[in-house]
Amino acid sequence: MLNAILMMIVLGAALGLLLAIAGVFFQVEEDTRVEQITTMLPGLNCGACGYPGCNGLATALVSGEAKSVTLCKPSTATHRDRINSFMESGVDPLASAHSHSV
Repeated sequence: MLNAILMMIVLGAALGLLLAIAGVFFQVEEDTRVEQITTMLPGLNCGACGYPGCNGLATALVSGEAKSVTLCKPSTATHRDRINSFMESGVDPLASAHSHSV
């Protein structure tokens, strides 16, 4: 009985260690630009652009599949200019405008 308990503890520890190592080596880095562009879009998730919601369009813009933010029908010129500026420079123009020190 004690032998079986010890064997389960050792096996559990070994598998846990194996999973921890695999988690480090197979970690996938997410592109933060997708989340940032999603927040810049109107957020209606209407699908009028042909993609499944705003996150789908943001993913397509970042990957280069979608060539223009004008696919988003409900977006305003302000939305489009902000996203285009972000795509060119990598910096959100509104975030930098609000981050000046006092």
